[in-house]
Amino acid sequence: MSDDNTSLIRLRIGEHDVHYAGGLVDGAKMLQLFGDVATELLIRSDGDEGLFVAYDDVQFLAPVHAGDYIEAHGRIVSMGKTSRRMVFEARKVIASAGLPNQASAADVLADPIVVCKASGTCVVAANCQRKPR
Repeated sequence: MSDDNTSLIRLRIGEHDVHYAGGLVDGAKMLQLFGDVATELLIRSDGDEGLFVAYDDVQFLAPVHAGDYIEAHGRIVSMGKTSRRMVFEARKVIASAGLPNQASAADVLADPIVVCKASGTCVVAANCQRKPR
């Protein structure tokens, strides 16, 4: 995306991401994706990776399994002198079909499923900001 205040990452969730029985992925994987989105947002807005300070809200809304494709979106919603408030959403856009004799079968979802939402704050120290405000 060309807008400095938005970012999108899409990736396939692999078997190595499975943490629980039934191929279920730990919710922390979504937070890892949000951290990557936040880093890109800070680089685009300030020219520096900054630091993720805190999440103030996290909602896990649907399960994620190996084979699913996830889009993690984020955007900066407000900017202080050093703080950057962000919102995030992760959506499942392709799901493993879960067919017993076709482990590689997958379905493109006509309506993506929101699997996680969050909001949080990052900071970029004033002396590290390389883009003028």
